[in-house]
Amino acid sequence: MNQQMDYQKSGRHAVGIDLDYSDIDGFDFLIELSLDLHWSWNHSTDQIWRELDAKLWERTHNPWVILQTVSRGKIESVLGNPFLRDKIDALVDENRRFLITQGWFQKTYPKTDFTCAAYFSMEFMLSEALPIYSGGLGNVAGDQMKAASDLGVPVVGIGLLYQQGYFRQIINKNGVQEALFPYNDPGQLPIKPLRQVDGQWLRLEIALPGYSVWLRAWQVQVGRNMLYLLDSNDPANLPVHRGITSELYGGDSELRLKQEIVLGIGGWRLLKALNIKPEVCHLNEGHAAFAILERAKDFMEENQQSFEVSLAATRVGNLFTTHTAVPAGFDRFSVDLIEQYLGRYASQKLGLSLFDLLALGRQNPQDQLESFNMAYLALHGSGQVNGVSQLHGQVSRHIFGALFPRWPEVEVPIGAVTNGIHTPTWDSAQADSLWTEACGKDRWMGVTNTLDRDIRQIADAKLWQFRNSSRQVLVDYARTRLAEDLAVSGNSSEAVEQAKQVFSADVLTLGFARRFATYKRPNLLLHDPQRLLRILMNRERPVQLILAGKAHPADQPGQALIQQWIKFIRETEARHHVIFLSDDDMYLTQRLVAGVDVWINTPRRPWEACGTSGMKVLVNGGINLSELDGWWAEAYAPELGWAIGDGREHGDDSGWDAFEADELYCLLEKQVVPQFYERDATGIPHQWVAKIRESMALLTPEFSTNRVVREYTEKHYLGAASSYRKRSCDRGAQAKEIIDWQRALETTWTSMRFGNCQVESTSGQHIFTTELFLGKVDCKDVNVQLFANGTESGAIECLEMERTVVPLNNSLPSVFKSTVLTKRPSSDYTARVTPRREEVSVPLELNKILWQK
Repeated sequence: MNQQMDYQKSGRHAVGIDLDYSDIDGFDFLIELSLDLHWSWNHSTDQIWRELDAKLWERTHNPWVILQTVSRGKIESVLGNPFLRDKIDALVDENRRFLITQGWFQKTYPKTDFTCAAYFSMEFMLSEALPIYSGGLGNVAGDQMKAASDLGVPVVGIGLLYQQGYFRQIINKNGVQEALFPYNDPGQLPIKPLRQVDGQWLRLEIALPGYSVWLRAWQVQVGRNMLYLLDSNDPANLPVHRGITSELYGGDSELRLKQEIVLGIGGWRLLKALNIKPEVCHLNEGHAAFAILERAKDFMEENQQSFEVSLAATRVGNLFTTHTAVPAGFDRFSVDLIEQYLGRYASQKLGLSLFDLLALGRQNPQDQLESFNMAYLALHGSGQVNGVSQLHGQVSRHIFGALFPRWPEVEVPIGAVTNGIHTPTWDSAQADSLWTEACGKDRWMGVTNTLDRDIRQIADAKLWQFRNSSRQVLVDYARTRLAEDLAVSGNSSEAVEQAKQVFSADVLTLGFARRFATYKRPNLLLHDPQRLLRILMNRERPVQLILAGKAHPADQPGQALIQQWIKFIRETEARHHVIFLSDDDMYLTQRLVAGVDVWINTPRRPWEACGTSGMKVLVNGGINLSELDGWWAEAYAPELGWAIGDGREHGDDSGWDAFEADELYCLLEKQVVPQFYERDATGIPHQWVAKIRESMALLTPEFSTNRVVREYTEKHYLGAASSYRKRSCDRGAQAKEIIDWQRALETTWTSMRFGNCQVESTSGQHIFTTELFLGKVDCKDVNVQLFANGTESGAIECLEMERTVVPLNNSLPSVFKSTVLTKRPSSDYTARVTPRREEVSVPLELNKILWQK
């Protein structure tokens, strides 16, 4: 990543710090440590920040704020302490060595041509000190950035710096969610202005209708890699334009379009300004899909090629990861908005008519009323597409199936890379100690083949002691946090004091912390309030429940679900067994997943694309009780946790909700609670501990970003980089050949037709003979196949048919044969023709198909 170095000069000028501490020896080291977010998961510097200001560290977990807040005397005291100074020097040396040491990627692929992947995302969850995230999408982006650093995979992040970020939550005295929007002061965030070598702030100009918008650029060091953020709050902009990056997931459709132009087009221009030339462009959702257009534009200008050829050359280097489980979740924009903001860009920069631009974001280009779909643009401009769990891959193939008419749904070109979480971010101090002793300090820095074996060596007594300690830490935190919440919302001093006594460290503790939306069914546990109370208040085997989560300010049904829980807590005896902690953020989630015994998740299948929240408890010894949806549909086994549902879809059937609520209660009553409290003479619940051990051993490595980033690298990045280099070399010669081939095949395709088909069945074989009139199509350009769809008793079959008769002229048919075993009736099989070219992904790049009638 040497091409970035000119923009990463250390020192106060690059940082923009105004403190006059240049004469304090070692202060530059504190700056260096505080502005590398490696501290957010490494934790080796925590002691330093506590020494400087323990209260501020506990409140903000932002070392950059601490450095700008504490007194000169305090800094001199810490740096003058020989023990602390030695530690600081050692930490700086260790961090610098880490940055230049070869990681898993360099050691495994020392001769690869892949040098960089640009990872675009609307949000990044890296630390609560950088509040530019909402939830799941940012969680995935932040965790994958950190894992890429651990493994040495060269990834550059591209995002937006929001002045307000996502809203903050308070539950008022009436139990109603209130939304707050505190200002993100860039000077208080662990980021640096991105400056050029001469010290000038790097700024980009984006032309929008009638005006230009200036974008400031910032950099965030994430260990070995960099995240770059764009910000429209530049004094040179009009006030309305300064607010383009004001709020995450706020505003109207027009604001969202402008944000996505800034992210996609502005983000790619930023890479160009930095002289960063990624072979791979990874789109984390369709929000950044305009980067596809800007990347193709750059290729056009550099190689004097048409947009069509340029898109063919660059698309193989684009990877689109979709997270959406329902079509309504995709960003869509009206024709008028697209014309207003991108019409001139399309005609002047891309050489495209408005019709051609809209066609890239439509299912049916001829439908003038169809809106512009960002997910369709992402798919039409990418060489690879994936969902975020195996089930979500199936769901996505169904959602996007209309773009591939006449193709079987199973062949819609969308794969799956199941998400994972960055375990060093989400493990507690107790968990880190346990894993380090069993598996070593560098367990997440490479392959994880032996972790399951190592973790199984831990004795029951030690695991149970670890879980009891973790639960105690959570209870202490929950009491403090609840008391603060009640005080802030104006509750009585008596209520605040009572909050400091809630819960017990010896009681089975359940956790639920998700976005409150109707499809997530956060109130499934409330289906029968009296039954829930009986479970919670059992004197011999009590249960306690911690809830947290936000509903979008515009989501009234979601906010009503929160009010139902608050009412249940306040108006029943549940207040001693259930608490709702407001303002769920990264820090709160870290505390919850570290201490809960059971993580509950109750989405309506299949609307949970993946659901990473339950993965976070794995490393901490928590157990999952979840709907068979998302990741849990592929992870669940009886020895690892509990599941509700039958693995099928039932829509929004209220009757099925009632059935699954009953199933949830039954699991708690008959399995979860009894297993937790069934102890031997030493007080150890061995059946429970066995579940903990197996869950930690089998699931933690598999559902970690260590596996995810290695999978993306090996299955996507390396191949995409190689394909891009082949298509783009020699000014896109291969891409032009492909476009010429596609055009020719489009013209001649309709000249093909099937003739007679015969089947001869023997006792053990079906012999198929098919006539095909190729017309003007060259036989080398097509595959003739025998296809059978999958059934409950048989898998999909797709067999190449052998050409046995070559005609003397085009008016005569070619004859193709294929032989299959008689495991299935011959009526299951149909002959078909598909395009064939080694360098082309079919049907993603060319979705022609001809079936025998």
